[in-house]
Amino acid sequence: MALSERNQSIREDQTMNEEFDVAIVGAGPAGISVAIEAGRNGLKSIVIDKGSLVNTIRRYPTYAVFFSTSELLELGGIPFPSINKQPNRQEALRYFTKVAEHFGVRHSLYNTVHTISRSNAGFEIESDKGTIRARKVVIAIGYFEKFNMLKVEGEAQEHVSHFYTEAFAYTGREVVVVGGSNSAGEAALDLYRNGAKVTLVHRKAELYEKMKYWVRPDLANRIKEGSIKAYFNTVVTAIGQDHIELRQGEKEFSIKAEHVLALTGFHPDVDFLKMAGVSYNKDTYVPDFNEQSLESNVEGLYLAGTVLTGRFTSKIFIENSRHHGKLIIDHIVQQV
Repeated sequence: MALSERNQSIREDQTMNEEFDVAIVGAGPAGISVAIEAGRNGLKSIVIDKGSLVNTIRRYPTYAVFFSTSELLELGGIPFPSINKQPNRQEALRYFTKVAEHFGVRHSLYNTVHTISRSNAGFEIESDKGTIRARKVVIAIGYFEKFNMLKVEGEAQEHVSHFYTEAFAYTGREVVVVGGSNSAGEAALDLYRNGAKVTLVHRKAELYEKMKYWVRPDLANRIKEGSIKAYFNTVVTAIGQDHIELRQGEKEFSIKAEHVLALTGFHPDVDFLKMAGVSYNKDTYVPDFNEQSLESNVEGLYLAGTVLTGRFTSKIFIENSRHHGKLIIDHIVQQV
């Protein structure tokens, strides 16, 4: 197939009158890996996402750098060239979208899935753009859409955000960053180096021990020298229009906050899993699945990527979820 023809097939959204062997909900690296393996095994697949290809990576901070080296992020055996050992966000976006193009991954983007139900032929997926039918379904939705709320008064105000993109909107402003893991640490450093007045608030006694090895000592040193203020063993009790209220042990106090970045992590969309009939642990959010095949408790419905981790979001990354596609498709092929 010529490149122009392949590009045209990738952009097609006329999928409602077709039946697919595999429908994949989620167009991140894990979902793309499933589509690649499906194609290699002669299976007709479609990737559905309510956003863009690799939508989660697109929403990373503008200057984010991956923890994993480029060779550990490769899909389909296609080399991942990067200037440095660890690729940045822009390199990853270019790589994953080009890999999807190379393998002719069919997709229906900016298309929200509402329900997944059983049918005589397999499954029917009701989406914004109509009904998509498939023999098998893979849910690879990740967890980036559902942030962990502080659950305090004032959290819904406009100057409070659970996402961080870049520092320049905050130059010269008093910014409180809530959290102590990678996202909070990288944001605090980026803000400080671009002229924001940064205070870090973390409920634990120290920074996340598995923070990126080049971020943790940098942040610790900036805190030690006083360039970034920090309050450990401290929780947020309320957020005002120009301040944030804190509690540290028995002590309650407030500090100035023109902006609040609540970078407290994310969790899977368990409501989506429940809608599809997937059972999960109510405390950990870990879904029920077979570790060898990644098939859920719903026969013919598989799970891939970080949705498998529940609340333990540090257990699965691209470097291990990129192999999920082969596990799933091998199991599907064995059943034919």
